[in-house]
Amino acid sequence: MSRRVGLWLIGAYGGVGSTTALGLAALANKLTDTTGMVTALADFAATDFDEPASFVVGGHDLRSTTFLAAATELHENANVLSERLIDACADELLSWSDNVQPGVLFGVNAAIVAANSERGALWSREVESSMHAIEMIRSDLESFRERHSLDAVVVVNVASTEPPFPLSKVHQKLDSVLSALEDNDPALPTSSLYAWAAVQAGCPYVNITPSLGGSFPAFEEHARQHRLPHAGQDLKTGETLIKSVLAPMFAMRNLKVLSWVGHNILGNRDGQVLADPANKSSKIRTKDALLADMLGYKPQAHTSIEYIASLDDWKTAWDHIHFSGFLDTKMTMQFTWQGCDSVLAAPLVIDLARLLLLAQRRGDSGALPPTACFFKSPLGVSEHELSGQFLELVKYLS
Repeated sequence: MSRRVGLWLIGAYGGVGSTTALGLAALANKLTDTTGMVTALADFAATDFDEPASFVVGGHDLRSTTFLAAATELHENANVLSERLIDACADELLSWSDNVQPGVLFGVNAAIVAANSERGALWSREVESSMHAIEMIRSDLESFRERHSLDAVVVVNVASTEPPFPLSKVHQKLDSVLSALEDNDPALPTSSLYAWAAVQAGCPYVNITPSLGGSFPAFEEHARQHRLPHAGQDLKTGETLIKSVLAPMFAMRNLKVLSWVGHNILGNRDGQVLADPANKSSKIRTKDALLADMLGYKPQAHTSIEYIASLDDWKTAWDHIHFSGFLDTKMTMQFTWQGCDSVLAAPLVIDLARLLLLAQRRGDSGALPPTACFFKSPLGVSEHELSGQFLELVKYLS
């Protein structure tokens, strides 16, 4: 008998969340193929992953809508997703919308609040403390699991990017964080409160955003104590994905990269949130971090991100690479990457959900290094070259 499993999306009604829900429904009903899913590669055909039809979807959001309405909006505004597919999956999308709960509003960043409230009042619950927020989120997760008789639930953060959150001594040890929470010390940002609650509810956790989430030592200790795997940070879907392939090429050919400039433009709510300088700095930091590691030196580099409302869910990256070859001859490589943000990310969310649920069944706990190929800033891994990261995934699933 196959299992029944849950996928809980933090930021459920955003572009990535709604596309993920549509994708799972379409896969379960055999209305689409598995293009874009890493776990569907022939290398992993023998792996006992939970099938798309096994999933029930729920989540949290700060907007009161439905998966059906969110997917329809994405289709109308960005000219992506098939209207035929949306109509065929309408029943599942509406049914799963009943599982989505109001977001927990505690210490939420102003840019995120603004992006979610522009079309109406926020759909949220006020809480009194960090501990109260954690308990409320945990209760929602446990209720979801019990109501649908699920064997397991995996939590994935697909919400908008928070500003960088400075770590201190408090974040190094589990006992220190627990004491801070009991003393009502705002030691954790919203993304980390959701991550903490996921572990408290016995759920594997994935952070596809640059937000802090579970990316600190005390959370690692917390996850290991509860024998739960987790993964992150910041999904690698576009410009950085290409960097993780091209930078090793320059290194292997002993060509010296003098400068690497990337200019990114995107729309949608994520782009709107990234228009705020504080939130933007989280994203730029993860985009710039890997070049020096792969090249073995730090070239002059610049990355910019600009919000262009008319693009909606489409993003464009233009990169200019200036490099030096034999006899000190300077040359240039340029590339342009254009893609639909949600369509690139959604299959990877499904991949990561399947991988973390498999890891939980295997008894793995703590950060899961074999998932590094999915992230810009993978936890517990120093390898940034895509091919090397992918080989580790193949070994893990062999």
